[in-house]
Amino acid sequence: MNTANTAVLRTEARLLAREPGSLFWIVLFPPLLVAILGAVPAFRETQDELGGLRIVDTYVPVAVLAAMIVAGVQSMPVGLTGYREQGILRRMSTTPVKPSALLFAQMLVHALAAVLSALLALAIGRFAYDVRLPEQPYGYLLALVLAVLAALALGSVISAVSRTVKIAGAVGTVVFFPMLFCAGVWLPVQAMPDVMADVVGFTPFGAAAQALGEAMVGDWPGWTHLGVMAAWTVVLSVSAARWFRWE
Repeated sequence: MNTANTAVLRTEARLLAREPGSLFWIVLFPPLLVAILGAVPAFRETQDELGGLRIVDTYVPVAVLAAMIVAGVQSMPVGLTGYREQGILRRMSTTPVKPSALLFAQMLVHALAAVLSALLALAIGRFAYDVRLPEQPYGYLLALVLAVLAALALGSVISAVSRTVKIAGAVGTVVFFPMLFCAGVWLPVQAMPDVMADVVGFTPFGAAAQALGEAMVGDWPGWTHLGVMAAWTVVLSVSAARWFRWE
């Protein structure tokens, strides 16, 4: 990475660090969700309908995915669309720093923020409520990477189709809540009826929730779930590349 691109990356990292709202919802809220749910005594009791798991066990992967959804669907599209709306991307195209460097920096800093949130959620679950760490760490890591890529690809599509910051915010909100549902925020995927779980499994974050859940208990994530996330990432990335405009 050359000096100019490194400077862009550092700038984007500093800008994100100065956004208390984005930092709270991406980095702090998901671990806080685990802490709050784990404090409820009933959520620390095993549930037969969850295969012997506790509710707090099922919500750690949900919290991990919530951070990615906020970063990819809510935060990144607004930032990128704002740069385009203000003409920053157009001006950058006349400098040695290409707009693609800014896009890469935005994706990287949001990905790192989501991963930090995931680590915090896992740590709180483990040390505060004895939630076991992923027993299949390599499968968990693979599912985590695919989920991050799917979230960023979805955010790139929202950026591509939104002409203004207001539109990006509105589209992001419309997408945000269904994705949270698919990730299991209101009802863990493990507790969903079989038909609903099967349908949700064909969405990127429904597949991610199931893949992460499988890796948590020591199973290799289902190849169908990994394939769904990979397919969504490819389709969304191609669509974003086709529709995205620097001006």
